[in-house]
Amino acid sequence: MNRNVGKVDAIIRIIVAAIISALFITHTIANAFAQTAIIIGGILLFTGIMNFCPLYALLRINTCKK
Repeated sequence: MNRNVGKVDAIIRIIVAAIISALFITHTIANAFAQTAIIIGGILLFTGIMNFCPLYALLRINTCKK
């Protein structure tokens, strides 16, 4: 599994995941949208930490500088 998520991209993903989590915890978002948002937030957090995005691999995108 090669890295394909750069440092800036990973930081942005983690920040967006934190914002989504905060909105979920404070009940700013609710219902089905909240469930979808928290799943997306989890995916963003995971891909930001692992520095690998399966969608980027499929589309042959690489934001990681060699």
